[in-house]
Amino acid sequence: QVQLVESGGGLVQAGGSLRLSCTASERTFSNYAMGWFRQAPGKERVIVSAISGSGGIKYYADSVKGRFTISRDNAKKTVYLQMNSLKPEDTSIYYCAAAARFTTTTTSLYSYWGRGTQVTVSS
Repeated sequence: QVQLVESGGGLVQAGGSLRLSCTASERTFSNYAMGWFRQAPGKERVIVSAISGSGGIKYYADSVKGRFTISRDNAKKTVYLQMNSLKPEDTSIYYCAAAARFTTTTTSLYSYWGRGTQVTVSS
């Protein structure tokens, strides 16, 4: 069982920044690709960003390109999502997830999920 715990969410004004963190319990953390997803009320869960186990491959949804940055520190077993220039439409619950291999299209490959952290952006 892999435990994922997100932190760093909160309330911020439009144009502000937040950094989300996700810490894993898995000893072989570097073997897992990691992703950030978000789900707003009444909407489907969508992928925001993903990073390969080594950190060499990164993906960003079009809606966040140029504003969000994903990174990881395998020694700390942590993945980060730096969110800049936040917009009200970024308001969502953000989830961290782990997958056996890097993917941006197959959500089912993400086998482990955190409980989520709320991000609210006011206008």
